Amino acid sequence: METLDILIFGAHPDDAEIGMGGTIAKHTGAGLKLGICDLTLAEMSSNGTVESRQMEAQEAARELGLVMRSNLKLPDRGLFLTPEPIERIVAEIRKWRPRLVFAPYWEDRHPDHIACSKLVQEAVFNAKLRRYKPELPAHTVEETYYYFINDVYEPDVIVDVTAVYDRKTAALKAYRTQFDAAKSGNDYVNTPLNQGYLERVEARDRLLGQKRLFPYAEGFVCKAPYVVDRF
Repeated sequence: METLDILIFGAHPDDAEIGMGGTIAKHTGAGLKLGICDLTLAEMSSNGTVESRQMEAQEAARELGLVMRSNLKLPDRGLFLTPEPIERIVAEIRKWRPRLVFAPYWEDRHPDHIACSKLVQEAVFNAKLRRYKPELPAHTVEETYYYFINDVYEPDVIVDVTAVYDRKTAALKAYRTQFDAAKSGNDYVNTPLNQGYLERVEARDRLLGQKRLFPYAEGFVCKAPYVVDRF
């Protein structure tokens, strides 16, 4: 079974691209193996369909050079801290055995992003317990990092994504039904996503980069202290 260097979780297809598309592209470009696991099909989205969203997600995956993209098909707007979704996420972690896991930051305007963050934290902990669901071998993740989607807080670490920002942009533009009102079809409604949302994501990434004079950066938070050998 192929393993991953990094496994990223998102509540919906496009969450990971919004928060860390540049970081994904930078790591796949360096030869690392990355995958995304979307918890839901985003079936409650106001625009597009499940089928179109899945095609867009696969196009974005190709743009970013992912090894794999999976979907647990948990209920959109029905993510709660209960045993079943935790078990499903644990199984995904044990299947791919990543060195690092990424999840949405635990504060965000979208309740599903908050729920995804909490579920992944629980699953990472359970994944290392050998007597928890022992039919799959236990796996210890080295570290869990949290990325920002809608709301931005003070990051613990930033990644300069300037050189690969065009790939992040291409991945986000794959979600035509979500971000481009003109391409959403006749049956669409105005949402925050198709009212200049991508421009705001770019402005956020520019602002994060300004902290270290990078044109573009993405920020992350870690609950454990960030370790260095020496300064």
